[in-house]
Amino acid sequence: MQEHERHVLVTGGAGYIGSHAVLALQDAGWQVSVIDNLSTGNRAALPPEVAFHHGDIGNEALLAEIFAARPARAVMHFAGSIVVPESVSDPLGYYHNNTVKSRALIAAAVAAGVPHFVFSSTAAVYGEPAKVPVAEDSAKAPINPYGASKLMTEQMLADTAAAHPLNYAALRYFNVAGADPEGRSGQSTPAATHLIKVACEAVVGKREGVAIFGSDFPTPDGTGVRDYIHVADLAQAHVLALEALIAEPTRSLVMNCGYGRGYSVREVLDAADRVAGTAIARQEQPRRAGDPPALVADNSLIRATLPWTPRYEDLDTIVAHALAWERKLAAG
Repeated sequence: MQEHERHVLVTGGAGYIGSHAVLALQDAGWQVSVIDNLSTGNRAALPPEVAFHHGDIGNEALLAEIFAARPARAVMHFAGSIVVPESVSDPLGYYHNNTVKSRALIAAAVAAGVPHFVFSSTAAVYGEPAKVPVAEDSAKAPINPYGASKLMTEQMLADTAAAHPLNYAALRYFNVAGADPEGRSGQSTPAATHLIKVACEAVVGKREGVAIFGSDFPTPDGTGVRDYIHVADLAQAHVLALEALIAEPTRSLVMNCGYGRGYSVREVLDAADRVAGTAIARQEQPRRAGDPPALVADNSLIRATLPWTPRYEDLDTIVAHALAWERKLAAG
């Protein structure tokens, strides 16, 4: 296999999930290039040998230059905006950043003859599912612009794959957390909103406590229930999805990425207390716009389709890795 046939362009590769995918690709023997506008990403999250392009995925001319200089076997697309309440207050910003720019990226990939595309989608496409755990064939009814913007990109990929020699995997994430077990990367996003990240920041003194947004949901303890997946297991799923696309170039994949087990906000904070050996201050606040009561994956499809065996399927382990990273950041 020629060098360019082992080359993947990763968008948003300096961000939280993207940087872990870069590590997983490298660990699997892939050559990696990254494009990131560094709006939320961090150049230091990437190994120094990774070719880095500081730019925006909406810039089709720049993408054409990148593909011309170094043909890619695949695009792995993580770039985008991800904060649900922010999408409710700034819907046009989210449709521009997540949908319009994804269209530019897909067009550039097709023009360059890139045959495979792995997309970072979300469980938010399901909205408030009628049945939990939620399977891939459940109704897609997003209740916020974030989920809608991602669903539109899934539709663009499906239509593009029908018209061009490109196949794709859309991986619908549930709640991603944790950090690289070897301490090579973690979540460094400023003003992060992910619960486990926020809890770990509270442990190291970066925050006074943790807000519980909503204690009146129709769940066992009244707080929102989510399926937390370790970022390293998620990154591994991306590499395996890419290998599956290469093995069957006429097949595309749409799969949930979660463990199939939900934890409430209170259960997550209890785990953080256990791991840290301290009690994190909690403040109850009203629900946030666009938050469903419960989102848990039916992950039977990904387990049947890919040789994916999660290694960190334990809430305390996820919290411990996130906390180790937070302590590393706090130490400078």
